[in-house]
Amino acid sequence: MDFLGIILWPLKWAVELILVAWHWLFTAVGMAPADGMTWVLSIIGLVIVVRAAVFPLFVKQIKSQRKMMEIAPELRKVQEKYRGKKDQLSREAMSRETMALYKKHGTTPMSSCLPLLVQMPIFFALFSVLNDVTKHHKAGIGGVGLLNAQLTEQFYDAKVFGTVSLHENLGDAWNAGNTSAIALLATLVVLMILSQFFTQLQIISKNLSPEAKTGQAYQMQKIMLYVLPLGFIFSGVFFPLGVVMYWFVSNLWTMGQQFLVIREMPTPGSEAAKAREERLARKGKAVNAQGKVVPMAVYEAEEQRKLEEVEKAKAEAPKREQPMSKKRAKKKGSN
Repeated sequence: MDFLGIILWPLKWAVELILVAWHWLFTAVGMAPADGMTWVLSIIGLVIVVRAAVFPLFVKQIKSQRKMMEIAPELRKVQEKYRGKKDQLSREAMSRETMALYKKHGTTPMSSCLPLLVQMPIFFALFSVLNDVTKHHKAGIGGVGLLNAQLTEQFYDAKVFGTVSLHENLGDAWNAGNTSAIALLATLVVLMILSQFFTQLQIISKNLSPEAKTGQAYQMQKIMLYVLPLGFIFSGVFFPLGVVMYWFVSNLWTMGQQFLVIREMPTPGSEAAKAREERLARKGKAVNAQGKVVPMAVYEAEEQRKLEEVEKAKAEAPKREQPMSKKRAKKKGSN
């Protein structure tokens, strides 16, 4: 076993466990063990388990993205401070100030990538499991865990729509002249690309504040919006149908999850936040300074109280005396 195989072994074991558990559930309710739809639903079940497991990381990602938006003006000040300075000391000072800013606000650029980073090893483990099906089928053996020889045989024989194997990729289908497999895989790859594109598009078009749209990070996001799909075209050719199915369903989950987050927890100042405020206003509600939804009467009372406190503080503040010369002060003292 190579180094990568050693690293992926526990993840492959976990992937097989979840697949076999869902497969057992669907066969228990009467579905055929070697039917393609039984294994497709098992893969969808795997998506549900994985995405539910990384949901706390997704919440952390949202909070990190918010904090990154909040500190964007301060980051730009640091960048402007060292603009044009290319000496080693200036670069190190800029790096220290940037890291200090991240530490102060409890965020890092990497925090927004956590869900993806956690899912990628699981994704590669699934790819390895499906890729081993053909090899294990020929040898008459099972996988590394609960996917025994019998289940491996059933998985190998399973076909979607009676013609497309879950371990078959677009290259295999093309070489075999399997038009049904080519059509299904090509359709899934296109849908996968579109779902990824619209997920990113709704973030940069609706959930960014005007300040965030002026930074360099926003320009990079716009570039990645069109560059990233090229990677899916490449992967769609070499990945088995089961992996493409997993990725597509995972994208749908992300798109739905992102829609709900943008609708209910938008970035302050963004178009989505304004739309939410309008929806709440029509219902007689508003979002207070703590981010809680309260009745409009309560919100107006809180705002009025803040205004009164500001006016009171101004009235009670000691008046600043105008400075005077020594001669004038002496004359005033003698008077």
